[in-house]
Amino acid sequence: LQPKVVKVQVAQQTSMMSMSVHRLFLLVAVVSHGWWSAECFAPTRTTLHSARTSPSPTESISTLYAAKNGEDATNLVSLLQQCTMTDPSFGRSMGVLDGLFGGGSSWSPSSFLDSIFNQDSSASTPSDNKILLVICPQLGDFETWEYAEQLVNCLPELQESKIQVRLIGIGNVKTAQKFSQFTGFPLENMGVDPTASIHQALQLHKGPDWDIPSWTPAPLLSWFKDYVGASADADETLLARAWLNYMAMCAGVAAPDTLPEIFRGYVGDQTAPERLAANEVVRVGNDDIVIRGTTDVKLGPIEYQSLWKNEKGYQRPAELATVRLRGMVEILTHMNEYVPDQTLVDWRGATFLFECQNQSGNANDFQLLYEHRDTGVLAYSKTMPRPLTFLEPYIGAKALNPLNLGDRYMESLDERQGQEQKERELAQV
Repeated sequence: LQPKVVKVQVAQQTSMMSMSVHRLFLLVAVVSHGWWSAECFAPTRTTLHSARTSPSPTESISTLYAAKNGEDATNLVSLLQQCTMTDPSFGRSMGVLDGLFGGGSSWSPSSFLDSIFNQDSSASTPSDNKILLVICPQLGDFETWEYAEQLVNCLPELQESKIQVRLIGIGNVKTAQKFSQFTGFPLENMGVDPTASIHQALQLHKGPDWDIPSWTPAPLLSWFKDYVGASADADETLLARAWLNYMAMCAGVAAPDTLPEIFRGYVGDQTAPERLAANEVVRVGNDDIVIRGTTDVKLGPIEYQSLWKNEKGYQRPAELATVRLRGMVEILTHMNEYVPDQTLVDWRGATFLFECQNQSGNANDFQLLYEHRDTGVLAYSKTMPRPLTFLEPYIGAKALNPLNLGDRYMESLDERQGQEQKERELAQV
């Protein structure tokens, strides 16, 4: 990996909400980093795992996570074929499946392949026609960034395996352009849905779906709208409702997988690979917080080295939380660009992997290989320690460690399997 420095400067004209939440996250970071540096938490402690059982990455994905072969995907594909998105490369409206092997008529399969993969589409065969469709929450949601970081590092392998990728998030063309610039996710592989119409059609999750009481004072709603820095035309009631449901999910309400995943980001995970390169630097504000890898930490006037500075090969304490902090601050710094419509912040996403038997575009020709619908915030995969495990049958070990960082769990697993294989061969002799 090349030395990477991520520096986020807080703009002087940041909205009141952005500045307030920014200070809140700085405080949380100070407390959390100081807490996890306490002597009572040694790096050899037992890690807290997600509430979902995390299986061995080498177990059969087809039996653990993949949708059953032959599952009827007709209704789902028919619904998606009726949905539209905005192509951020040209600003035009098109079908969600347009250009993806006969999913629509706006683009031809050959032109889509040529533009995305720069290769001759005639080389593909019906058995190669797979589509990875990722429906995200807001593009300005830190979990969307986290997911995209994993996917973008697997794009060459997905291309080689003839799997076309389309990521669609809530936002506008400007949002997509900024998202692509910061994450490196190709703009031509993206789509935007300004009104979350796709999410509504798929009836995706949005927390407890609470309503704002009718007796809520109008001045209070107006104050909240100003506080969060929402656009002038945002409906005050819908805005408060969206934030109420989003914050409820952050607290674990109607989001059973959210709190375990938040905790995992702080306590670490012995079964997950590293998330920060040793030379990666995360800077917040005017160097209010400076974190280099998982070793050197500066929190205002306080500087120290973490207790696990020499630990390698797994997701260290506070490591994933630092990755998420990096995304949060960038988003909050440019809140109105990343989240142009805050009345939609509560919508969650979904992931679908299809195989198309031919290029006719007939919904009956699609087979659903994998499906996951988010159950809350930070719940975009069935296997959060290794979110792309479902792609292992198609792109191999790359799916288990897309960033190619230290992974002693898999290394020890490979050694054990090699030893067991030798023992079996000796027993046969």
